[in-house]
Amino acid sequence: MTRSPRPWKALVLAAGFGTRLLPYTRYVPKPLFTIAEEAVLDIIIRRLAEAGCGGAVVNTHHLHERIERHCAGRSYEIPVRLSYEPEILGTGGAMKNNAGFFGDAAFLVVNSDIVTDIDLAAVYRFHLEHAHAVTMVMHDCDRFNSVAVEDNRVVRFYRAADERPADACLMAFTGIHVVSPRVLDNIPGPGVNVDIIDIYKQMLERGQTIGAMIVTGHQWQDIGTPDAYRAVAFREMARRAAGIAFGDETVTAVEPIAPDGSDTCWFRITAPRGSLIACQRGIRPTDAAGEADAFTHINRHLFDKGIAVPRLWLSDPLAGISFLEDLGDVSLQAAVRSAADPAEVSRLYRLVIEQLLALALDGADGFDDAWTYQTPAYDREVIIERECRYFEKEFMNGYLGLDTGGLNLEPEYRSLADLTLDFAVAGLVHRDMQSRNIMIRDGQPYFIDVQGARRGPVQYDLAALLIDPYVNLSTDVQTRLLEEYEAGLTARQTVDRDMFRKGYACCAVTRNLQALGAFGFLTREKGKKQFEPHIPAAVASLVRNLSAMETITERRFPELTAAAVRVQEALGVRAAFRPPS
Repeated sequence: MTRSPRPWKALVLAAGFGTRLLPYTRYVPKPLFTIAEEAVLDIIIRRLAEAGCGGAVVNTHHLHERIERHCAGRSYEIPVRLSYEPEILGTGGAMKNNAGFFGDAAFLVVNSDIVTDIDLAAVYRFHLEHAHAVTMVMHDCDRFNSVAVEDNRVVRFYRAADERPADACLMAFTGIHVVSPRVLDNIPGPGVNVDIIDIYKQMLERGQTIGAMIVTGHQWQDIGTPDAYRAVAFREMARRAAGIAFGDETVTAVEPIAPDGSDTCWFRITAPRGSLIACQRGIRPTDAAGEADAFTHINRHLFDKGIAVPRLWLSDPLAGISFLEDLGDVSLQAAVRSAADPAEVSRLYRLVIEQLLALALDGADGFDDAWTYQTPAYDREVIIERECRYFEKEFMNGYLGLDTGGLNLEPEYRSLADLTLDFAVAGLVHRDMQSRNIMIRDGQPYFIDVQGARRGPVQYDLAALLIDPYVNLSTDVQTRLLEEYEAGLTARQTVDRDMFRKGYACCAVTRNLQALGAFGFLTREKGKKQFEPHIPAAVASLVRNLSAMETITERRFPELTAAAVRVQEALGVRAAFRPPS
C-alpha cells in the first residue's frame, strides 16, 4: 500500500447494533469480530496507519465497554480516540460530533464491518486531486448497486423501491469516503442523529458535487451477516494459512470432506505446494469459551509437548475456523480393515498405545483446565449425565423406544460413577479415542479432534480404543493390548495394578453407554444412518463388559444388567453373557 502525501485523520464507524449478526452480537460488538484472531477494528486501524493516517476516532454505542476494554489493551501505531454516543448519531452525526478532531484537513470515513484491500492512501490522494467536497469509493457489487455514477461523479442515490433508468450506471458504495471539512457545515448538531446519505442528497440538490472513485480488481466484503462473516473469515484465513504453511498464499481449490458424526464441516484446501485441512465449527454462540477455543488451546499444547497431533497452522475460535496439517485420508479403522498381515495391525496399535501414554501423562503436564469447554474433568456429572442418562434417553428410549420406567437405574448410575472415579489413574483423556479419530500417515498414528480433552482416568481412553465398535477387536487382542498399556504405564509411574484393572472395567462400561447413546442420537435425531450398523457390536460389547465389571469389582448392577438384557432382546443381539443368579 502506498502512503498518502501528508498525515490525515479518520473516523471509524463502530456504533451500530449489529442486528443482522444476532444472536452473536449480543455479547461481541461487530467491530470486534475476528479474522485469524485479529479484530476487524484492529485490521482497519492497522491499514489506516499503513496508509499514512495520523490518527483515528472510533465512535461507539452498542457494547461500548467491550470496545473500550479492547482498545485499552492495544498499542496501535497511531493515536486512537474513542467517542461514545449515549444515543446513536448516525454517520453524519458522528462526523459533526468529532469535527474538532479532524482539524482543517479532509478526513477519511470507513465502516468497521468491512474487510478490504482497497488502497486507502490512493483513495485519499484521489480526493486531493479534485475539487469535490466528498469522494465516495464505489464498485460494482450487484446486490448493493443503488448509486448512479457518471463521469467519476455520484449523481443520484436510489432507494430499493425507486424505479431506475435502464441506462443508469449503478454502483455500490464501499463504505469508504473522504470528506472535506466544509461538508460539516451542511450537518446539523452536534448531538443530532443524521444519515450522511441524506446530507449528500441535499448537497446534490443544491448543485454541490460528489466525486466517485471507482475501484476494480480488489477484495471487499462486509461481515454484516453470519454467512458473510463466515465466508470472509474462511477466505482470508485460507490464504494466510497457505502462506504460513508453504510461503505462498495462493489457494487453488477448496473441496468438502464427507462429514462424520459431528456438525463440523471439513474441507481440503489445495495450494501449489501442498494441502491443508480446514474445519468450520460455527461462530461461537455465547460469551463463554467454546469448542473451537478448546480445540485451539489443547491442540497447540499437545503439539508443543511432542504428542502426535496435526500442526495447527491458523485458528480463529470466534469464527470457529481452524486450518491444520493434512494427515491424509487413512484412519486407523481403514488401515486395520485393509491390513493383510495381522502383524501390521499389532504394530499400529502398539504405536497408538505409545502415543496414548504420552497424551495421558505428558499431556497432563501443564494442562490448563480453563481450556476445556464442557467440564474441566471427566467427573461424576459427566458419567451420570452424558453417559448413563444419555444411553437411557437417546438409545433405550429414543432409538429402541423402550420404556425404562420400571427400572431403578439412577442408584446404579451413581454407584458406577463412584467406582469409576475411585479406581481412576489420573491423567489427561481425549474422551473420544476411537479408530476414526486416529489418522495414519507414513505408518505413524496421529490423534485428531482433541477438543474434548480434559483430566480424568487414563483407563477411559484405553477402553474407548479397545472396545471401539468400528474395529471390533477380539477379546484376546483387547487383553494383550491392555497388558501392553499397563506395562508401559507402570514403567513410568507406580500403579496399583488391581486398581487399574478395576478402573478399566468400569470405564469400558461407561464408554459403551456413551457410544450407544451417541449411535442412537445420530441415527434417529441426525439421520446419520451410517452409524446404525455398528450398534449390534456395541451392544454385544456392553453385555460382555458389564459382566466383566461385576466380576472384577465384585459389585452387582442388576438394573443395568436388566437394561442390557432388554436391549439385547430388542435387537436380537447374541453375546456370551449370563446374568448372575
